Amino acid sequence: MKNWDVIVIGGGIIGLSLAIELRKKGASVLIVERGQPGREASHAAGGMLVDCLFETPSALQPLATASARMYPEFARELQVESGMKVDLRDQGTILFPSSTHVPHPASQSQNPLPAPLAELEPALADLNHPALYLQERSVDPRALTAAALQAAKHRSVDFSSADPVIAVDQVEGRVNGVTTTKTSFHAPKVVNCAGAWSGQISPHAFPTRPVKGQMLCLAAPRRELLKHVIRSPEIYLIPRSDGRILVGTTVEEAGFDKRTDLATIQRLHKSAITLVPKLADAKILEDWAGLRPGTPDGLPILGPTATPGYYVATGHFRDGILLAPITAQVMADVITETNCKYDLTPFSPARFAA
Repeated sequence: MKNWDVIVIGGGIIGLSLAIELRKKGASVLIVERGQPGREASHAAGGMLVDCLFETPSALQPLATASARMYPEFARELQVESGMKVDLRDQGTILFPSSTHVPHPASQSQNPLPAPLAELEPALADLNHPALYLQERSVDPRALTAAALQAAKHRSVDFSSADPVIAVDQVEGRVNGVTTTKTSFHAPKVVNCAGAWSGQISPHAFPTRPVKGQMLCLAAPRRELLKHVIRSPEIYLIPRSDGRILVGTTVEEAGFDKRTDLATIQRLHKSAITLVPKLADAKILEDWAGLRPGTPDGLPILGPTATPGYYVATGHFRDGILLAPITAQVMADVITETNCKYDLTPFSPARFAA
């Protein structure tokens, strides 16, 4: 029976990126995915690479900033290895702060608009609200995940799909592999990257939960209708290079229910038209809901567990796409016992041990 050095549970962007990084370090890797790789939270995400001092939790800021800086090379490498484009855009974000979450005055002075709003985005309604400019990127998560999947296969990562892991196996207190609903696989190291489903795998009940988000996608009446990501208190709009515009999103505690609600989709659509009136002429291409992996303190869970050989990289909530490159780097360092240059103490699974 074949053995691997590491089994990765979960084939979303976190699991795929980590598998690629582990292969770079010479480890043989098997990804075991409950459904089809890249079809859960990664498939449903918006792709804003938000690295914002007044929005990111302070404990997470070093990782968020590092990961945002890694993105151009991360995307380039995936494109080269896969032969697929990921649509990484760097036009930036126009942010309309909410009245209850006004940024610090220093942040406002450090993030002025580079030109009058009417010049930057002529299609925007005349909102008469203050706006900030953020030098953030955005990426198409579906294209990114598809490229990561192809790159992982190119690097000889093995896959088992449509077979959920139900337990991490142990022999004499150490990891020995995983048991799925159909079979078992063997490896001395296992890392749980199962997102919202991470807490359902024994022996550790990580306190992850699904947080539902509903979105829709519009075909803009013309390709360059919007250049920047637009973020307002009600919605965000994310333009793609092919003329699509994503509209999101909700934050709902609805368990594992991924159904969309017509009234919610209509509300998002109406808010988009209020922000950009020309979107009244846009065709709705698709609507969907995804399940983000939330945690009690809003921080990811990263690092070794109390069981030797068992690691976890989950709970990224709304930042899974952003944090994929840095998560892959730091977790590959931890798993291969290489010096990790970031302090992962705030994200340790031990903080939930009680």
